[in-house]
Amino acid sequence: MTIFTSPFADVALNDQSITERVFAGLVDRPDEVVLIDGPSGRTMTAAAFMDQVKRLAGGLTAAGLGAGHTVALMAPNIPEYCVIFHAVAWAGGTITTLNPTYTANEVKHQLSDSQAEILLTIPDFMDTARAGAGDLDVIAIGTPEFAALMGDPLAAQVPVDLDHHTVVLPYSSGTTGLPKGVMLSHRNLVVNVDQIIAGGGFYKGEVAAGFLPFFHIYGMTVIMNVHLAGGGAVVTLPRFDLPLFLQICQDYKSRRMWIVPPVALALAKHPLIDNYDLSSIEQVFSGAAPLGAELSNAVGNRLNCVSLQGYGMTELSPVSHLTEVAANRPGAAGQACPNTLCRIVDPESGADLGVGQEGELWIKGPQVMQGYLNNPKATADTIVEDGWLRTGDIAMIDADGYMFIVDRLKELIKFKGFQVAPAELEATLVAMDGITDAAVIGLPDPECGEKPIAFVVKGENAPDEAAINKIFDETLAHYKQLHQIRWVDEIPKSASGKILRRFLRDQVAAEG
Repeated sequence: MTIFTSPFADVALNDQSITERVFAGLVDRPDEVVLIDGPSGRTMTAAAFMDQVKRLAGGLTAAGLGAGHTVALMAPNIPEYCVIFHAVAWAGGTITTLNPTYTANEVKHQLSDSQAEILLTIPDFMDTARAGAGDLDVIAIGTPEFAALMGDPLAAQVPVDLDHHTVVLPYSSGTTGLPKGVMLSHRNLVVNVDQIIAGGGFYKGEVAAGFLPFFHIYGMTVIMNVHLAGGGAVVTLPRFDLPLFLQICQDYKSRRMWIVPPVALALAKHPLIDNYDLSSIEQVFSGAAPLGAELSNAVGNRLNCVSLQGYGMTELSPVSHLTEVAANRPGAAGQACPNTLCRIVDPESGADLGVGQEGELWIKGPQVMQGYLNNPKATADTIVEDGWLRTGDIAMIDADGYMFIVDRLKELIKFKGFQVAPAELEATLVAMDGITDAAVIGLPDPECGEKPIAFVVKGENAPDEAAINKIFDETLAHYKQLHQIRWVDEIPKSASGKILRRFLRDQVAAEG
């Protein structure tokens, strides 16, 4: 067996909950502002944050929503998001984080699957939240009803099994299929925070413009938890706004930008960049989807900084690979972070491959998820052979341990960093009267990564393109919308009935 190890020293596995770990980065600086609401400028000190977390944890416990219970949260990035997340964790509960752009049907699925008992949201999302929640209580942040949830402060972390208690349930499509709850423990989150701080060279005092959504594991761990636990601060942005993002980076003298490839494109090419003093930026770190060497270099040259890349997935809490500033290699997805082992495995034979060979990337480390909620088969298919996680990505590791993503074994489409499962879109299409078959693939796009496009076989009384798009708009999130519909006579399939997506991709590629 060929195992690739990390160049970084291992981090200690400390016995803290994720909130205890965050509080450890706050207790010595009670009067420092650690959370700022970007649009309004309102602030929250470390002491105020810890107090609100403890009081909300106490209130949830008194209301019967503490240990052993699941709370759902659907909100944009605001300081209260961090309070709610850690209050649920401090109370010994489980929090499931919903995408704020979900439709009522998608909200309903996640609430039901996660067995959430209450949904917290913001007033603007109440209609969708109520439609998806059914009989579940829905409370809007900032209202008297939310204030009433505050109770007597819970002085200490409710005891939990750090390795086996599921503290957060973000939803991911994994390597295939519909969204599944990813069971992440306190240990998973804490060690990944420490891996990022150590391997990423995080400094105390770093302030980030936090537009990466906190419901997504990238924003949740890398922005929210790393900055609070590591002695930094976060300026929350409810959505990406280029002028405000640049203004924050300038005004707070940010040392680094945490971004995704579409933002890298703007940083490399948008004329607005020249209107801001970004001289404090030492590095730009991109994740969630591959960033080519050419674009990475263009960003670094434009901002006169180092442009880095990392790799991860929800099932890895999320980071498994990152790059040191002093050892950058454009185009590489990084080197294995502390405590992390890698293998390159031939997807056909299962044989281990060596340096410079291409195969499926397998990862083992303390950040690997516990499994998928209510789905032992998907868990068994993903975590194999004594804890090795199959990523579904085809990769190559060079002689210096740098990992390069070559292709995607899995069928997921990456649209602006969001995972789109073709199966979900295909199921929506074939459920329509008049559509007899369908296949969805990702069309490469320099700004979005990939755009979902559909090949559709129609029968009698099939809906037209406008009708299909209307149904998608009403039932699926914005990043799951179709950007092109092609009418075809048949969908290419294998003898076993599996859609041969590579034939469709080849067809599109041949058209240029």
